Amino acid sequence: MTLLDPGSHRCVELSHHLRWIGDRWTLPIVVTLQSGALRFNALRRAVPGISQQMLTRTLRALERDGLVCRDVYPTTPPKVEYRLTPMGASLAAQGRELGGWVENHLASLAASRAAFDAKIEEEG
Repeated sequence: MTLLDPGSHRCVELSHHLRWIGDRWTLPIVVTLQSGALRFNALRRAVPGISQQMLTRTLRALERDGLVCRDVYPTTPPKVEYRLTPMGASLAAQGRELGGWVENHLASLAASRAAFDAKIEEEG
């Protein structure tokens, strides 16, 4: 049994991380921050559909995992910016690669789904 065998502790741990990376907001936030540091409201405007609460929650999780750095500047009012760490930048690059793969295969994926759904409908 290797570390990546289904059911191994390592495989379960990797699945946990892949789940949050693939959630609705992690990659859009990370890819948005790839272009540079942003303040909270600018980031919220750049990620369509995200609520203030969900952005706060996701940024905290990304900061906790070492993917995002929160920089606070001593101004009045305080200026806070979020930027990617080197690990976050590497995730953003991988996210763009994965997004490119999906984009290149959209037609094939749609055709496969349509064929599968038609087959199921015929059988049902």
